[in-house]
Amino acid sequence: MAKFVVAGKADCPFYAEAERLADTLQRSLPNFRAHKICVLPDEWEGWLDATCSKNGWKHEESPLVWRELVEQGGKGLLLGGLSDFLKHCQVMTVIFCFFFNLNFSFGLKPTAIFRITTRNKIISVSLNPFTHTSRILIPNLLSAEIFPKAPAVSLHLLDLDENEEELQRLREETQSLALSMLRRVTVHTDPQQAFREADVIVLLDDTNGGRRGEGEEEEEEKQEVKSVCNRYREFSRLIDAQANKQVKVIVSGDSHVNLRCALLVEGAHSIDSHQFVAVATQLENEARAVVAEKLGVRPTEVTEVIVWGNIIGLSYIDLQRAKVFNFQGPIKGPAFFPQPISRILPDRFASTIQLLVHQKQTNKQTKGSPLSQEMVGNRLAGSGASRDPPSPEGLFNLRDDIIFSVPVTFEGGKWSTVLDVTVGDGLMKRLELCADELWRVRTLWKKKTLENIFLLF
Repeated sequence: MAKFVVAGKADCPFYAEAERLADTLQRSLPNFRAHKICVLPDEWEGWLDATCSKNGWKHEESPLVWRELVEQGGKGLLLGGLSDFLKHCQVMTVIFCFFFNLNFSFGLKPTAIFRITTRNKIISVSLNPFTHTSRILIPNLLSAEIFPKAPAVSLHLLDLDENEEELQRLREETQSLALSMLRRVTVHTDPQQAFREADVIVLLDDTNGGRRGEGEEEEEEKQEVKSVCNRYREFSRLIDAQANKQVKVIVSGDSHVNLRCALLVEGAHSIDSHQFVAVATQLENEARAVVAEKLGVRPTEVTEVIVWGNIIGLSYIDLQRAKVFNFQGPIKGPAFFPQPISRILPDRFASTIQLLVHQKQTNKQTKGSPLSQEMVGNRLAGSGASRDPPSPEGLFNLRDDIIFSVPVTFEGGKWSTVLDVTVGDGLMKRLELCADELWRVRTLWKKKTLENIFLLF
C-alpha cells in the first residue's frame, strides 16, 4: 500500500488544486491514502531545499508530491508537481475502472468499491422559501456526518404555494455554497416530481402559529386542520407511489406534527412505519435550556432528556436518563465525565420544569419563532433524542394507532423505541393523559374526513 504526500505553499493555487484532487480520490478509491503538508510562504523554499536534500530529489515548484512505500520501508518516490500528479491519477483511475469491469464480467462481488457504485442520494425538502430555516438547514444537512456513505446528493426543493422566484433564489444560494457532496439542486411545485425515487424526505411547515385574533382563532384552527389533512393525505399517496421503499421521512414544524406524521403513516401502506419520524427536538431543547440554567452549565452539556406525549400539546419532560457534563458540584470529574441529573436535582424540580418549558414554548409561539436548524440533521445522524415513531402494539400499554413521542434510537435504517426506561405508576398516568389527547385529535380529523366524504356524495 502506498501513501501519497502532497506538500505546497499555503498561498499556492496549484497546491490547492492538488489538495482537492487528493481529497476526492481518498473519498472515492478504496485504498488511496493521502497526507497533506501546508507550508507558510516565507518558509517554503527552506523546507523544500531540506526535503529534497534529504531524499536526493530535484524539485523547484509548489506543490511537491511523492509516494511513501508504507509497507516496504523504502524512501519516498518523487512524482513531481501538479501536472505529474494529475497524469499519475489518470492512469491509476483507468486501471481501477478496468479491474472494476473485469470483476463484474467474472461475477465477483465488488465489496471494496461500495462508494463508487452507490447511486446518488436524493433528498426532497418541502419548505417555505421565505423562512430562514431552510437556508440554515441545507448546509448542515448536506454533510458527510449525515450521509457518510453517499458519494453525492441531489436536492429537490418543493413549495406548493408556487413561490418559484424565491425557490430559484434559494437554489442559487445553495449552489453558491459549493458543498462537496451536492451534485445538483432542482426546484419543484409538484410533489409528484419532488418525491420521485427520494431516499430522504424532509417536510418543514412553519405556520407562525399564535398570531390569530381571539374571535377567529377557532375557525382558523378548523381550516388549518382541514388543509393539513388534505395536503398530507396527498403527500402520503405520492410518497407511497413515487419514493424509494427504504425512504426516511422526517416531519418537522410548529403545528400538528403528530397529526401530520399519522396521516403519512396511514396513507403510505407499502413503506415500513418505522421509517417515519416526527421531530421533538424543539421541545427537548427548551427542556435542556431550562435544566442547564438551573445547573449553571451550557444547554449542550445536558443530554438524554426524554420527551413523552404530544409534541405541540400535552407532553411530559422526563429526566430519569438525563446527564450533565462539566457540573461544578461536590463531585467533579474531567470534561467527558457525566453525572446523572436525577442525583443532583430534587424530585420537586420535575414539576417546575414542566411549567418553565410550557412558558418558553408559549413565548416562542407568540413571537412566531422558527425551528432550530439542528433538528433534521440530528435525526438523520441518529443522535439520542426524543422523537415520534409510530407506537408498536402494546408499547408501554398505550394505543397502537397514535403517533406518540417516546425515546428512540436509529439503527439499521430504522427508528426503534428504547425499552430500558422505567415507567412507574405516576409516569404511566401522565402518558395516558397524553395518549387521550392525541386520540381526541385523531377522532376529530377522522370525523372531519367522513363529513367531507358525505359532502362529496
